[in-house]
Amino acid sequence: MVWDWLPEYAPRFVEGFWITIQLLAMSVCFGMLLAVPIGLVQVTGPRPLAWLARGFCTSIRGTPLLIQLWLIYYGLGSVFPSFPEIRQSFLWPYLREAFPYAVFAFTMSVAAYSGEVMRGAFQGVPKGELEAARAVGMGSFKMLYRIWLPRALQNVFPTLAGEIVLTLKATPLAATITVYDVFGVGTIVRQETYRVYEPLLLVAAIYIFLTIIIVLFMRYLENRIPTPAR
Repeated sequence: MVWDWLPEYAPRFVEGFWITIQLLAMSVCFGMLLAVPIGLVQVTGPRPLAWLARGFCTSIRGTPLLIQLWLIYYGLGSVFPSFPEIRQSFLWPYLREAFPYAVFAFTMSVAAYSGEVMRGAFQGVPKGELEAARAVGMGSFKMLYRIWLPRALQNVFPTLAGEIVLTLKATPLAATITVYDVFGVGTIVRQETYRVYEPLLLVAAIYIFLTIIIVLFMRYLENRIPTPAR
């Protein structure tokens, strides 16, 4: 194997690594902020919002992420330039780049998959604990963040960790819309150096490293979740 190309492309891999981290972190954070209410509303209602949440989850989970990514990028990305108001706004420097569209697509994916996970998690919390919280005078919001949400997260934290790892492994799809993450940089190296195995092995090693970090971090957070007061 030949690795003499690595010093030349190392800065690009560092940049691609940082882009991968940003894409994953933003997608997971924004996606989980949506997943909690999406899961909760399917359990508590109102019924029209529950139907809307189920329809969203079914639509996103039932179509390939690559198609969603292309529809968002080539759809919205081609519509926005036709509006002078958008082109002249402060948002245009961001909307003309591919990265925000990738974040949006991955956020919707995380929200749909994790929303279904959270639905099951909320349903899995024993009703007796919620009735006890109401009996001692807890309001709905206080009961949610003191009892219901911590207990739900405890039940599904390993599953959520797996969803994050799956999202990480899906980030190479962003290279199809010119977001050059780690995989995108590896593709450039293969095209310019005609080396096939070495760049792929390096990219695989980077993803394995990131997966280990995610698993260890999620286990740390799992142990930090407080046990609900009884």
